Amino acid sequence: MEALGIIAGSGVLPEMVAQECKSSGRNYLVVQFEGVDIPWAADHPVLNATFEKPGKLFKGLKKAGVETVTMGGGMGRPRLNPLKFDATGLRLAPVVMNALKGGDNSTLGIVAALFEAENFTVIGVHEVLPTLLAPLGVPTSVKPSEGDLRDADRATLIVEALGAVDVGQGAVVAQGLCLGLESLQGTDAMLRFVAQNPARLPDKKGSKGVLLKRPKPEQDMRLDMPAIGPDTFTAIAEAGLAGVVVQAGETLVLGLEETVARADELGLFLWVR
Repeated sequence: MEALGIIAGSGVLPEMVAQECKSSGRNYLVVQFEGVDIPWAADHPVLNATFEKPGKLFKGLKKAGVETVTMGGGMGRPRLNPLKFDATGLRLAPVVMNALKGGDNSTLGIVAALFEAENFTVIGVHEVLPTLLAPLGVPTSVKPSEGDLRDADRATLIVEALGAVDVGQGAVVAQGLCLGLESLQGTDAMLRFVAQNPARLPDKKGSKGVLLKRPKPEQDMRLDMPAIGPDTFTAIAEAGLAGVVVQAGETLVLGLEETVARADELGLFLWVR
């Protein structure tokens, strides 16, 4: 099997990919960009990189026999210093700087385009770890109520509207009221906001609210597929919500058994529709 380059952001996802390669015997190389904290990298082969020197990065990957790369984890937009650009960086700088002015998808898309321009193949994390794709159904002991179903439909409309302008992948809705929207700060920040700003819901006995995550329209699923895990349920419990709703085959569950166990422990539901 050909060598894989893992462009690693923060979080457990790139570590899971690296561990899968290590366990299966596949050759791989973890790319750690300057300023990105991945403490687990010490147990894996690593190529240190800076955003301003893509030529050095591409050369290092090709020397290691890497022709295919995948991207996973959170990574903030870099603050580029033009004085540090290598020759490849200078050649690509106008394209990169223009992309950084756009939304999330355009920025991620240009990263993929840069690798593809250097004859790398870009694949999604789910192509390396297909077992992470959320299967259809409600695997938790708690099932969504009729009110939860209505809130999920309302959240879907909101996330579709957000996605149309390339803003976010998630929303929190309770009793038809939008309590939070995902933006560049991410899902965790949205849930913290909901937890710190309790809503005055019209019906004290009504639905508590749901977190819905789904891909943006025409989203490149190789680069930014929605993901949930056990910590997601810890966060929604702190926010006082009832459960999580995601799309089947379009959402990564980072440890299904552990995630379902955490949800059951907290009396919450997971609905994969």
